[in-house]
Amino acid sequence: MHDGMDHDPMAMEQAEGARSPSTEAFIAANTRMHQGMDIDFSGNADVDFVRGMIAHHQGAIDMAKVELQYGKDAALRKLAEEIIKAQEGEISMMKDWLKKNGQ
Repeated sequence: MHDGMDHDPMAMEQAEGARSPSTEAFIAANTRMHQGMDIDFSGNADVDFVRGMIAHHQGAIDMAKVELQYGKDAALRKLAEEIIKAQEGEISMMKDWLKKNGQ
């Protein structure tokens, strides 16, 4: 009789990995990003693009910070640092654009 439990070693390893601190951090970052991207659309493509992209870029920053906290690969850590720098600059530009355009 099958007890409904999956005893496959690969599945068990994946389930354990789902509880890792880095996975939890990625899930949290992904959830925040998707919540932030769930905007009330204005009908103005420029405004809607910028408002959605700010949350999207913040999600990239949050994921890059997870890489810096938990990742080991030097090339990926360097990429994460570059992503943070670039995305922060773009977020700043988009927030300024929204202010200048009355949003």
